[in-house]
Amino acid sequence: MNRIICESSRDSELIEVELNDIPGGPESFELAAKFCYGFAVDLTASNISGLRSAAEYLEMTEDLEEGNLIFKTEAFLSYVVLSSWRDSIVVLKSCESLSPWAENIQIVRRCSESIAWKACANPRGIRWAYTGRPTRTCSPKWNSGDSKDSSPGKNQPVPPDWWFEDVSILRIDHFVRVVTAIKVKGMRFDLIGAAIMHYASKWLPGLAKEGARGSDDAWNQGGLHLTVAGSANKEDLSSSQIREQRMVIESLISIIPPQKDSVSCCFLLRMLRLANILKVAPALGTELEKRVGMQLEQATLQDLLIPSYNRGETSYDVDLVHRLLEHFLVQEQTEASSPGREPYPEKCGYDANSRPSVPIAKLRVAKLLDSYLTEVSRDRNLSLTKFQVLAEALPDSARTCDDGLYRAVDSYLKAHPTLTEHERKRLCRVMDCQKLSIDACTHAAQNERLPLRVVVQVLFSEQLKISNAIANASLKEAGESHLQPMMCTRRQLLEGTPQSFQEGWATAKKDINTLKFEMESMKAKYLELQSDMDNLQRQFEKMASTKSSKQSLSAWSAGWKKLSKLTKITSAVAHDKGAQIPETGVAETTRKGPRRWRNSIS
Repeated sequence: MNRIICESSRDSELIEVELNDIPGGPESFELAAKFCYGFAVDLTASNISGLRSAAEYLEMTEDLEEGNLIFKTEAFLSYVVLSSWRDSIVVLKSCESLSPWAENIQIVRRCSESIAWKACANPRGIRWAYTGRPTRTCSPKWNSGDSKDSSPGKNQPVPPDWWFEDVSILRIDHFVRVVTAIKVKGMRFDLIGAAIMHYASKWLPGLAKEGARGSDDAWNQGGLHLTVAGSANKEDLSSSQIREQRMVIESLISIIPPQKDSVSCCFLLRMLRLANILKVAPALGTELEKRVGMQLEQATLQDLLIPSYNRGETSYDVDLVHRLLEHFLVQEQTEASSPGREPYPEKCGYDANSRPSVPIAKLRVAKLLDSYLTEVSRDRNLSLTKFQVLAEALPDSARTCDDGLYRAVDSYLKAHPTLTEHERKRLCRVMDCQKLSIDACTHAAQNERLPLRVVVQVLFSEQLKISNAIANASLKEAGESHLQPMMCTRRQLLEGTPQSFQEGWATAKKDINTLKFEMESMKAKYLELQSDMDNLQRQFEKMASTKSSKQSLSAWSAGWKKLSKLTKITSAVAHDKGAQIPETGVAETTRKGPRRWRNSIS
């Protein structure tokens, strides 16, 4: 103070010192001044952090006098505060207004470590008081008058989540410090995840399900308020609230344990909804999507219906769901070789013995996707390409029954009546008629929105299933007496159907007979053309063989004619020469001439 006054007196005669930046404010400065003048100062958990920071600001060290204020406050912190659970929470809460002094003098670090050690202690050995989980959700504030302390009794065991409520009053940065310290100590990941969900439910009420929050007044008493339901949107919040909530979301995402099932999929999807509203960092948003994909089979349709906040697009974020499916498939591929896979136990109206063994998670996701497609198909802004890509995101083996997919296709056809015939055929390619149940086939047979080709496929599939069912029943019953009642049941079923279905059935039968007649006609024409082609082939081969034989005979005759002419010329020349040479020469010539002629012939 002397140094500050001396520096201030150089500029003016009037000495007036303002200490606006002293940590702890006027209360801490008053306590420090009382300590200097020898008054008794009562140190408590509420004022110790501010007084310790003020002593550091005022340089009240041991260099000036032994037992100065820094020494006194440090001793109180080490021996009183850090040994008490409640005092550690109170001191860490009071450090929120003392940045960066509380960080620099290690108050935050030491309190976080003390809280982490006590939270990781064996619940059987806990002997200190704690707040405990409230029976009704309340605002995140520290008020001993609103909540009763819980103290461990001899006959009452301490629950593993006894520390959730006390830790949840901390500011997000201090909560992150405590959770990080707890992770280092080896706390179970499911308890850490439960603590994170409890903290988020208090500071982000928008995560709570509708109708399960309690009164709105309780949520508005303190903390960060956000409602993602009805007409509430980002424009209703101030810029400071958006920044605070974005910081809470990003901090919670960063400390979620990496193990699967550490937090529920419902919680992750609600966090993802808020993250899209608040525009969190893309890297954290992608990480959150991967976490949802890891346990997508636990999701519900209500949580998956995340609105799209881009104007002019679909009502729900279809692209986000497609990315979640991609992350789920990647996770399934990595766990494909893991043991404990069991086929899905339910039947869906067809032969269960022919079904492949499919992981339960993939079957649940397929059912969830079909329900999601049925819901979003009512959106007129949903393009056919997006619907088809989303429906085909899962492999064919993921669905053992396509009834849900058929409902989604039928709903899309209802909401988009202007589709062309080609587009309707393209839409119906996403489902397999062989995987439809008897009820779905019956409905599809009288569905006027389906293309005729699809109706024929459905009828054929239905007929095949009925035939298989009859054959299986006859084999099991080992008698023909049980076959007739089933056929009568089928006939009664057809007679009991509406007139429109019977007319549609008759029309479909007529179309099938017409197609059969055309196929038989084409088959007869094909056989006739095949016969004509065989006849032409034989005639061509016969003509080709006759022509080749004639050409070979003409060649031999021409050769013999040339050879005879050459023989006559040779003999005439030999006769002329024989008159001028001796008889011996003539004899030799006559002997050699024919030999040369034979050689030439050979």
